[in-house]
Amino acid sequence: MKVGMIGAGNMAEAIWGGMLHSGFCKPEDIIVSRRSEAALEKIQSQYGIRTTTDNVQVAKECDLLFLAVKPQFLNTVITEIKEVIREEQILISIAAGKTIEWLEAAFAKPIKLIRTMPNTPALVGEGCTGICANEQVSEEEKELALQIFASVGKAFFIEERLMDTVGALSGSSPAYVFMMIEAMADGAVAGGLPRTQAIEMAAQTFLGSAKLLLESGKHPGQLKDMVCSPGGTTIRGLQVLEERALRGAIIDALQACIEQSKKL
Repeated sequence: MKVGMIGAGNMAEAIWGGMLHSGFCKPEDIIVSRRSEAALEKIQSQYGIRTTTDNVQVAKECDLLFLAVKPQFLNTVITEIKEVIREEQILISIAAGKTIEWLEAAFAKPIKLIRTMPNTPALVGEGCTGICANEQVSEEEKELALQIFASVGKAFFIEERLMDTVGALSGSSPAYVFMMIEAMADGAVAGGLPRTQAIEMAAQTFLGSAKLLLESGKHPGQLKDMVCSPGGTTIRGLQVLEERALRGAIIDALQACIEQSKKL
């Protein structure tokens, strides 16, 4: 299967890197387009994949085409390539906010379309991707999409009406996690810990906590209670977080992200 990618940012790199690492395809089976020739030379040197500045060439050559550009550029790209898109091709969009209905209208012809919402931890093989598809996509083709995104983390088929929520939860929330890690490290630095150690320990604490949650199968509330001793330090810290409305702020942040996604 020939794989094409229009766009070569961090997310696209994570996806083709995962496909190569998993053996889904070989370097010679991938062609990527981007405007910057210098960036393409670096990609070709590092991965051995084919590159071009011509989006139409990519669309013509591939069986599976990733639309990996930012939402504001998607209409321009579709206008450029839609005449060469074939009925048997599979198109995968990673653009936030652009619905299947919007994409189908932009192409103005029957297409096999899969919409996805991956996130940046895919860069280290720990991504979380929501997937949905239109009626032209077969069950085998859906499984193919799951296989691709499972190569860079966890992947889930969901109803399209929930994609904005998935984008807020897994797509945007890494930024909130990084902010919390930074804040925790700042607190540790204030307590005398060197910054390098503080950041590493805060990050490892997030990593270990997430792994414990996923592997134990316990509710996060149960695991929280396991850390809280009567009259201890942790419950005192939680009291401060509740007083500062951390829980409500996070919920509000996700709701704001969902609403913004609907406007894209």
